[in-house]
Amino acid sequence: MNLYYELLNKPTFTVQDVNEYYHNRSSAYSALERLLADKMIVKIRNNLYTCISGETGSPVANRFQIASTINADSFVSNHTAMEYYGTSDQVFYDVYVGSKCKFKEFSFDGYTYRFIHSKIDVGVESPVFSGGIRISDRERTVVDSIKNMERISGAEEVIDNIASMSFLNEEKLLKYLSLYDNQFLYQKTGFILSYYRDTLGLSETFFKECKSHIKFSKRYFTKDSVSGSYDKQWNVVFNANVFLQKNGCIELNATL
Repeated sequence: MNLYYELLNKPTFTVQDVNEYYHNRSSAYSALERLLADKMIVKIRNNLYTCISGETGSPVANRFQIASTINADSFVSNHTAMEYYGTSDQVFYDVYVGSKCKFKEFSFDGYTYRFIHSKIDVGVESPVFSGGIRISDRERTVVDSIKNMERISGAEEVIDNIASMSFLNEEKLLKYLSLYDNQFLYQKTGFILSYYRDTLGLSETFFKECKSHIKFSKRYFTKDSVSGSYDKQWNVVFNANVFLQKNGCIELNATL
């Protein structure tokens, strides 16, 4: 048996995976140490490894595969999921990883893996032929990105990503919004998506449901929106330039 070629079948692996080929943990550790010394594998973090490609000399696992195997429930989320889906042309060197189990943030191969606490249990999938990637689906990615936009990528980047999408499943969107059960999240989501309702295929029923969870209090879209425009449909104060896109400016709602 050639352990290296066996491990090449796995984007990432642990000591437990190596131990499947041996009779005891000590032998597994010894085998790992030999492969590390020969620079045939590399350590990503504690008890997580990947092979080094003999062709490129680079790690076999990509950032999406690493994020998906940090722990049992980790998955690609937020802006990193937008990158995977191709809706963002800006590469972040922070990889956002959703999980219920907190892990210590770490860096590997030029990327920093950052923990995002996952508060709901649905909306994570494993695309076929992805090499084991676990990722929030498009609808949850949109909701999570709006929810965390000031913490992660900023309102302009989130809006630009959403503007690049086509068709969203409104039943899924409403399901995730109901699980988060946050008035301001309903408000922000309805406000942003209303500008792209046609390309996203969203019905008036979706927006009525969002509005039904909104109270009459005026909210500021972002922290720096205190002197912006006002959308009376969504009771949101916002800076008009937040909707400036890379190819120009979209037409603002008549309610402004």
